Amino acid sequence: MQQRLPSLLDPPIAFAHRGARAHARENTLEAFDLAIKLGATGIESDVWVTADGEPVLDHDGVVPGKVRKRKIIDVGSAELPSHIPSLSEALDSVPESVPWSLDVCDPDAYEPVAAAVRAAGHDRPSRTWLCDHDLDRLIERRGGLSDFKLVHSTRLSKLPTGPEQHAHQLQRAGIDAMNMHRTDWNGGLVVLFHRFGRLAFGWDQQHDHEIEAGIRMGLDAVYSDHVDTLTDVMCREVG
Repeated sequence: MQQRLPSLLDPPIAFAHRGARAHARENTLEAFDLAIKLGATGIESDVWVTADGEPVLDHDGVVPGKVRKRKIIDVGSAELPSHIPSLSEALDSVPESVPWSLDVCDPDAYEPVAAAVRAAGHDRPSRTWLCDHDLDRLIERRGGLSDFKLVHSTRLSKLPTGPEQHAHQLQRAGIDAMNMHRTDWNGGLVVLFHRFGRLAFGWDQQHDHEIEAGIRMGLDAVYSDHVDTLTDVMCREVG
């Protein structure tokens, strides 16, 4: 049995991916509420901005139209389906101490998202992890988002310089964490990023053995659709 390697966040964050999406409609207030009741210690969602500048939570960023689907960025907030919550509504729906991981899908969403999180008060920015696959965009935004945590989400195969140089680049740029698919991580890579003071997040950990492996290799956050399984493993491995 693999001995559990230390994480920099203790305990690691148990992020409910799109809320408790295995048990409720994803990215809804009901899914977020159920995730907390099932024991998640963090909520993950995708954020877009409407035509009138309202940050809202949805995965695909498109909604039904009379003839064809429409992009959320082309739709006013009042025209959205009722199940799509605004970021402000979602923040109000869960305890203020719960961290959020927000995948910023629209480059123009940063300012509206930051404004909504700051308006929620209670030092919410320090518990909000803004994720983006575009490292240059994250670096560009770092100065104006000094009160937020920034996360580079990518795959190991897409690192142009290799993991050690990438970890060093994240450290120099002040990017707080690296988020990769569970199959990209191993204990050695986690230790490498920790050596540069960068946190290691792992997504798509759905089954008991996958979550267990992620926790034991020292990941600082895990993302799962199955919050009940995630909670059970966290209780067993972390206490």
